[in-house]
Amino acid sequence: MLGAISQVLEIMLALALAPLLLGWVNQWRAWLQNRSGPGILQPYRQLNKLFLKDAVVAEHASPLFRVAPYVVFGCMTLACGIIPTLSTDLPLSPAADAIALVGLFALARVFISLAAMDVGTAFGSLGARREMLIGFLAEPALLMVLFTAALISHSTSLTTIVDTLAHRELAIYPSLAFAGVAFTIVSLAENARVPVDNPATHLELTMIHEALILEYSGRHLALIEWAAALKLFAYSCAGLALFFPWGVAQADAPLSLLLATPILVAKLAAGGVALAVLETLSAKMRIFRVPEFLATAFLLAVIAMLVRIFLGA
Repeated sequence: MLGAISQVLEIMLALALAPLLLGWVNQWRAWLQNRSGPGILQPYRQLNKLFLKDAVVAEHASPLFRVAPYVVFGCMTLACGIIPTLSTDLPLSPAADAIALVGLFALARVFISLAAMDVGTAFGSLGARREMLIGFLAEPALLMVLFTAALISHSTSLTTIVDTLAHRELAIYPSLAFAGVAFTIVSLAENARVPVDNPATHLELTMIHEALILEYSGRHLALIEWAAALKLFAYSCAGLALFFPWGVAQADAPLSLLLATPILVAKLAAGGVALAVLETLSAKMRIFRVPEFLATAFLLAVIAMLVRIFLGA
């Protein structure tokens, strides 16, 4: 019973806090750039406005174009549900392994890319090609990061990984240090953040995520924007679970679930500030430099795995 409560609470918390995390990051970016931001609650207002509007669909759009927002939103919601953010006692834990998590991200990417090409616009195809390029380079690096943590716990289950890392002695592991840098690079690329993409611009020659969703409107666009916030939330929680797992309630300690929520909110707030600082200090790179950027992440992730295998550190 407690596991079911933890599972439902995780999903509800992700749905509620994902837009807030996005607004928090945008607000801090505005403060660091010495300008007045739109407000921390602006993502909620944006979603409410889009849900109240009618969806305009292109004349020649196939059913895939209409289904894609729901599939992407469902994938991101399930990803947030299988990542142990509050507790390791989750009914979905048997299916919540590293490969399943990467597979959910890949499934969402395939659907949104196919939907972008479905209408036949130039910008949709351009954005789809760029999105698949980033996914082709980022997913192997993400897998190597997760496999490095799996080598420590001898399991690819996310709940087992978090449970093992939370109970290890406090020490600096070189493998996790390399993996942490690689995970940060992958997170920036997968969430269309600076320096790979700038979510605040709509310049045709530089945008990636925005080019995918130019033809969407109304509730379809609201679901996609909510899914993008959920993806940022999922990557943030995955990073906290892998590299800062303290505060996650264990299966044999149900009372600690009461403290897990404020601890998670505090860690997400600190991570949001760190992301805003990193984006403020970085400059948007050319699209042709992105493969080198992600290749560096893959190399660091492979080094992390090799350090763990050969040195046990």
